[in-house]
Amino acid sequence: MSLLLSGICFAGQLPAEEPFRTDENGDEKLAWYQVEPHKFPPAGSAHYFTGELIEMDHVHRAGMLRVSRTDKQRRHNWDTPINFRMLPYGSLTYHGAPAALRDIPIGTHLHGWFYVKDKDEEIPKVYFNRQSIEKDFSQAYRLVDDFSYYDEQKRLFQVESVDLMTMKLTLRGVETETDKRDDATIEIDLTPATRVYLGKQFGALEDIQPGQKVLFNLTWATLYGVGRCTDLWLDDESRELARQQQLAQHRLHLKYRGIPGWIDEVDNQKRIVTVTLFGGVDPHLLEDFRPNTSVTGVVAEPTLQTYDQVNDRKSGPLLSIQEIELAPGSSGRQVRFQPQLLLEGYRPGRIIRLFPGGWPVITIPQDETLWPERG
Repeated sequence: MSLLLSGICFAGQLPAEEPFRTDENGDEKLAWYQVEPHKFPPAGSAHYFTGELIEMDHVHRAGMLRVSRTDKQRRHNWDTPINFRMLPYGSLTYHGAPAALRDIPIGTHLHGWFYVKDKDEEIPKVYFNRQSIEKDFSQAYRLVDDFSYYDEQKRLFQVESVDLMTMKLTLRGVETETDKRDDATIEIDLTPATRVYLGKQFGALEDIQPGQKVLFNLTWATLYGVGRCTDLWLDDESRELARQQQLAQHRLHLKYRGIPGWIDEVDNQKRIVTVTLFGGVDPHLLEDFRPNTSVTGVVAEPTLQTYDQVNDRKSGPLLSIQEIELAPGSSGRQVRFQPQLLLEGYRPGRIIRLFPGGWPVITIPQDETLWPERG
C-alpha cells in the first residue's frame, strides 16, 4: 500500500524553504501555505495525498474524492470524502498527457497536490458527522491518474506472476532509467472488466505474461488491498497510443476554449494587456503565439468559464511573448497584446482565455458558459 501513497516532488520542484509546514519538513507547529490571489505558490508547498474520484462537476472544475486509507488515519476516518475545486492554474494529467476534468472517469484513483481551504470556507460533515483527516485541503493544484504518476517518475511494473483463477496480478516496480527493481512486490486485483491494451489493439487477460513491464489504473484503491485494476497497458506501443489520444483530446479542448492565464498589468492609455499563461498546457500549443500576429482575449472567471466567447471578445496584435521565471501553475510564458477595446474584465488579477491567430472562436455548449447562471 505504501507504494501508492508515498508523495514525491515532481521534477523541477524543490521543497519549499519557507516558514510554513510542508510534506518535506513535517513541522506540525507551522501552518500550511495559504494560496494568495494572483500569486503562484512556492515549489514544494502543496500537500500530497491520494483518493478516488467519486463525483465531478466538470463545468466548475470541482468534485469529490474518497480519500485513500493510510496508517495515519483511524478507522473513524476511513473512506470519508473531501470536496475539492481546481485552482485557476490547477492542472490535470490523464494517460500521461494534459487533461480536463471531464476526461477522467468516475472511479479513477488519483494522486493529488492540494492547498488548504480559504479561511472562511466551511467543511461539511458526512456519514454520521465524520470527516477526513484531509478535510481542510479543498483547493487542488494537480491531479493525475496512476498511469501519469508512475510515467512521470519513469517507473514501470514488471509482471512477476498472474493467476487468473484467483484474479491476482503480482508486480514489482522498476526504474526504467536504471533498471533498479523494488525489493517488495505488490498485488492488485484483476476483474472480468479489466481493460487490457496490447499494441494497437485490445488484449485479453490471457495476454498478461510474466516479464512484461506494464502500467495500470486502479479503482477501489486501499478498500481491499492495493486496488482493483481498471486498465492495464502491456507494452510501450499501447502506452504511447493512450498518451497520444489524450494529447489530441487536450489540444482539441483548448483550441475551442482558449488558453487560460491571468492578467498581470493593463496599460490603459496604450490598451496593452500583459498576461501570464497557466501551465498544464501542451507546449506545442504555446508555439502558436507569435509576434506580429493577432490574438483574441475572452474574459473568464476562476472556474475558467467564459460568458459568451463569440460576442464577448476583443482581438488585436500580439506585441510580444517572452519567457519568465517558472513557478508552480505557470507556463513560464508571458504575452502582451493590444485589443481594439479594453473590456471591463481586462483588469489586473482577472482571468482571461487567449486564442492565438488562426484558432477558431466558436460558440461552445451553453451549459459550459456563465450565461445560464446569470438568471
